[in-house]
Amino acid sequence: MEPLISVIIPTYNEARRIARAVNSMRNQTYKNLEIIVVDDNSSDDTRNIVENIKKEDYRVQYHLFKGNEPKTNWRGYDINSGYAARNYGFKLAKGDWITTQDADDASLLNRIEIQYKLAVKYNATVVTIQWHQLTADIINKKLDVERIIADKGEKSIIIKPDVIASMAKQNKGILMIEPFHRFIPFTIKWFPYTRKLFYKRLDCYPGADNSMLFKRCVLDDGIFFRKRNERTWGVPSGRGSGRDFAFRAAYIYKNSWSFKLPMYLWNVKMQNPDYPGYEEYII
Repeated sequence: MEPLISVIIPTYNEARRIARAVNSMRNQTYKNLEIIVVDDNSSDDTRNIVENIKKEDYRVQYHLFKGNEPKTNWRGYDINSGYAARNYGFKLAKGDWITTQDADDASLLNRIEIQYKLAVKYNATVVTIQWHQLTADIINKKLDVERIIADKGEKSIIIKPDVIASMAKQNKGILMIEPFHRFIPFTIKWFPYTRKLFYKRLDCYPGADNSMLFKRCVLDDGIFFRKRNERTWGVPSGRGSGRDFAFRAAYIYKNSWSFKLPMYLWNVKMQNPDYPGYEEYII
């Protein structure tokens, strides 16, 4: 039997789109899932919507997270980005593998199946894929991965662990030393004259860090999402919890694989510029 995979969906006031996100997981070709919706104190109709879906599918769970982490800083920037709600979901997860899905996004229907097969094939600790713009016409569709590999070759879609681990090292500043850096205020770390000492580079993680599939051992080793000033691989906006988690795992385990397969459907206004023409592989 296929191992249980836990899908964590943090949500905050996403009643308009939460059903789409949950259903894109319910309809996955990989069936042995537990779908854990973590409601970060929504004030809209999120709970009723998820509870109604739960009546139709025993795999769906609803959990209210009563966290007290601030969602924004004094300038109104989102510095939480659901990281605390994700951690709450991770602690509830019973799966051998864990992944995430944002409440305002969706996934192609074979996303988890492909990630899991690649994880097994390459004995990976963490597997990421790429994103495609979410449009109404590709909801409930799949990516023809076999055809992509036939056309482009499997080697062309792989980013190997040594490359990703090297990126993690190159992006880490010389003063980003545990636990020393945690005592330095974030504003000082991001001050233009000191920034390079902490955040040497700001390369994007070479994969969609909001849809990682990773082994349970990562959580067992205490690797969770971190609050803003604890993140070694943060970003200027104060977000970057997913980037920090992904690079941290790559740095520690040196066994993170990424595949150039746009299967995560991101709710943005532009198409992924690195994957023009991939619409022909969506079936």
